[in-house]
Amino acid sequence: MILGTKGDAPKTRGPVDSRGYRIFRIVNTILLIGVVVVTLFPFLNIVARSLSDEAYILAGEVSIVPRGFDLTAYKLLMSDGLFWTNYRNTVVYTVVATLISIVLTTCYAYVLSKPQLKGRGVLVGIALFTMFFSGGLIPNYVLVTSLGMKNTIWAVVVPNAISVFNLLVMKAFFESLPTELEEAAAVDGLNTYGILLRIVLPLSKAIIATMVLFYAVSFWNSWFAAFLYMDRQDLLPVTVYLRNLIAGATSAESAAADADKVQAAATLQAVTIVLTTLPILAVYPFVQRYFVRGVMLGAVKG
Repeated sequence: MILGTKGDAPKTRGPVDSRGYRIFRIVNTILLIGVVVVTLFPFLNIVARSLSDEAYILAGEVSIVPRGFDLTAYKLLMSDGLFWTNYRNTVVYTVVATLISIVLTTCYAYVLSKPQLKGRGVLVGIALFTMFFSGGLIPNYVLVTSLGMKNTIWAVVVPNAISVFNLLVMKAFFESLPTELEEAAAVDGLNTYGILLRIVLPLSKAIIATMVLFYAVSFWNSWFAAFLYMDRQDLLPVTVYLRNLIAGATSAESAAADADKVQAAATLQAVTIVLTTLPILAVYPFVQRYFVRGVMLGAVKG
């Protein structure tokens, strides 16, 4: 028999889960699986509907498996050059609007995070006021038109450039950063802009990635601003294009004019959701790790 040396540390067993904790884990797993199923089923159903024949959809026989595989709706959209033009517009609007929103929100939130700022309460109050009250649809339309932004990208970008909710989240994050870091940077000779660019922003990758995701999803799905402020078809985003296509395909006038649209009418709504969701789903995995950290900003640390 081999005995351990005097200096060997005794082996300790890990904590044993109690019976109640094991039951909790089982119940928690079942509940989470149920949430996943409830969340995933509608999306799979939409994908199946977009690939199914109209007759099966109208009969209510499509669940998560396509019936009567049919790509008429996809072909109808893909063969239209205006569809690709509007899709490109959506990409451009989303990228430009997200970039501008991140810059403005970051600068505004960083300023509001400084308790020594004179008039800080007034600036916070202005932001909160716009969160609950707006000028109304007609005054906004008159303002955008009088500024010459109608039929331009700025009509989509500028009115929605700052989300107050995102602003408050970023403000809370900046307030949680150690003030000693900024004080040390100031001693080393950095000015306010240098501290923001070289100290604060590198430490804010998680919250910035989270805000990018929030803004990008919001602008990608937005359609009403473009519908309201743009008259030219070649300037519309793809969401407005698909909205108009659905409205036209389901109208009696369109049914008499185009048999292909009639055949695809039952699947157009599903195709709309699929085509507008896939790009976000493709981007999300790349920002997921930052997103998870960003949404945990209020968690207890230590």
